Amino acid sequence: MSNQRGTITTNPLITKADLQEACRQLINPLKPYYSEGRARLRLGRTGVHYGPSIAEMEGFSRVLWGIVPLVAGGGEDEHWDWCLEGIRNGTNPEHTEYWGEVADYDQRLVEMAAFGYGLSLIPERIWGPLNEAERSNLYQWLNQINSHPCYDCNWLFFNILVNMGFRKAGLDYDAEQLERNLRRIDDFYLFEGWYSDGVGGHIDYYVPFALHYYGLLYARLMGDEDPVRAQLFKERAGRFAVEFLQWFARDGSALPYGRSLAYRFSQSAFWGALAYAEVDVLSPGVLKGLILRNLRWWFQQGIFDAEGVLTIGYTYPNLVMAENYNSPGSPYWAMKAFLPLALPDDHLFWQSEELPLPEQAELSVQKPAHLVICRQNETGHVTAFNSGHLTTNEHTHTSAKYEKFAYSTAFGFSVPRSEWGLAQGAFDSMLALSEAGDNLFRVRRQNEVSQIEDNVLFAKWKPWSDVEVQTWVVAGLPWHIRIHRVQTARSLEAAEGGFALSIEPDLREIKPENGPGITALCSLGGSGILNLAGYNEAQLIRPHTNTNILQPRTVIPTLLASLSPGTHWLVAAIYGEPGQAAGTNLLDQPNERLNVEVCDHEITIRTQNGKVLNLTLDSKLVSK
Repeated sequence: MSNQRGTITTNPLITKADLQEACRQLINPLKPYYSEGRARLRLGRTGVHYGPSIAEMEGFSRVLWGIVPLVAGGGEDEHWDWCLEGIRNGTNPEHTEYWGEVADYDQRLVEMAAFGYGLSLIPERIWGPLNEAERSNLYQWLNQINSHPCYDCNWLFFNILVNMGFRKAGLDYDAEQLERNLRRIDDFYLFEGWYSDGVGGHIDYYVPFALHYYGLLYARLMGDEDPVRAQLFKERAGRFAVEFLQWFARDGSALPYGRSLAYRFSQSAFWGALAYAEVDVLSPGVLKGLILRNLRWWFQQGIFDAEGVLTIGYTYPNLVMAENYNSPGSPYWAMKAFLPLALPDDHLFWQSEELPLPEQAELSVQKPAHLVICRQNETGHVTAFNSGHLTTNEHTHTSAKYEKFAYSTAFGFSVPRSEWGLAQGAFDSMLALSEAGDNLFRVRRQNEVSQIEDNVLFAKWKPWSDVEVQTWVVAGLPWHIRIHRVQTARSLEAAEGGFALSIEPDLREIKPENGPGITALCSLGGSGILNLAGYNEAQLIRPHTNTNILQPRTVIPTLLASLSPGTHWLVAAIYGEPGQAAGTNLLDQPNERLNVEVCDHEITIRTQNGKVLNLTLDSKLVSK
């Protein structure tokens, strides 16, 4: 590997100059991969559904999300001349590297947003150097977005950004379509600062690094022209910031959840957009700390190849978890995190001292996102417990990315290699069901009911038309409880998975003396699961490699049960705690603290201190 990665991993990321250098350190390794005319970036040979030609254009475009704010904030780099050459050639219909005529819902419509962003921030550096023919080519190529529809989700902002760029550069723009798309974005707004990614869509990182990010760009750049909407975007982002703060751990890591995780440090792009739009909800020092800690954490992960180029994956190269739309250049959407570079040197953001993560409540209920966030202050562990969604989609590994019972900063989550067997399925934080003798497992993909009351999450889901599962999760750390009432017309095999734990040289297993249960411990932490009712066996499943997004080799403590046709209650206590001290005298505690009584229509859990949790079929968990 080149020295480039060694440099970025030792970059202290304290000052603006440090962040400018980090931007250059990410861009410089790309230079050997540019085409002769600089309009295409050829970073690899892995496939993507829109093909290699568009993927090369995408690679070129995504670098702009970093270099535009670098230039806007006074930073210089010779790479900008390469970008200008690429723009001249890529928009020239007579050039061999022309980016081409676009179609409806074309990926190139996505990539046009970066050019609208550039025209808004630094028109004098993009539009200014072009001659009359080159300006016409750029305008005509970008203006195709006003003749082709985008998907009815965060994609609408791509049209908004291009037309905003036209307007800021003094060019003709489609005011009617701009206004129509802005109004449609309002339909995606839920409450408490949350959007969904389209009406009925999932709620994930597309809320902070897309919908809010673009809204804050609009608020800052169009504040004079559209003050009412600009203020609305700021107010919504301010409400969301308080909620999103809960997704971050004190070490800088953030919750791995949902799709598009290959965009990595775009996780912290929202905080930079808050600073850029000057939303006064968190102090500049807090925003600075959130961004810089996240970048420091990421630059210590195995996210680069031998030449210093970002790979597809999460903390290591991993195509198993990738999306159908992840090309070799896709990860460079992470460059959105560099927006603070557009702020001047004397801005309060750069002059403020970096502050630690503010003290957070141990439990945060986020109903719009279907999540309850728990944090363990002693370890810094953050886990999102999930009641699940009422809709689904056709994206890759939707169940694994949106329907597990828990998502953890310490243990991540796993995606399946296939649904054949527990090892290939990698069913951490899930209840997996198969027909007896079939060995093909089904998990929750879509809910009929999804509810949250305090720290109790409820869902009703049907893996088959004649199998109904009612699930309650009692959120907490390091232990949480899962309860399932399974009504089945067929014989089933059930597997309840705990957190996935990395296979380290010191990995060891512990089984309790009484009843099915198993815990795995290593230097990185502990993961365990204990039967409270209904399960008859415990195993340490060793899933196939590269299924977990944090660690390539893992084990999953798992409880097993055989279910005949009828009604069954399955109750388990699940343990997860990072750090070398994990597991100390904890495995048997749930049995000591809890007494579980089960009948067909009711379950009662009595704790050692006299508290009673009474669960009935009205989908309520009542504490007495």
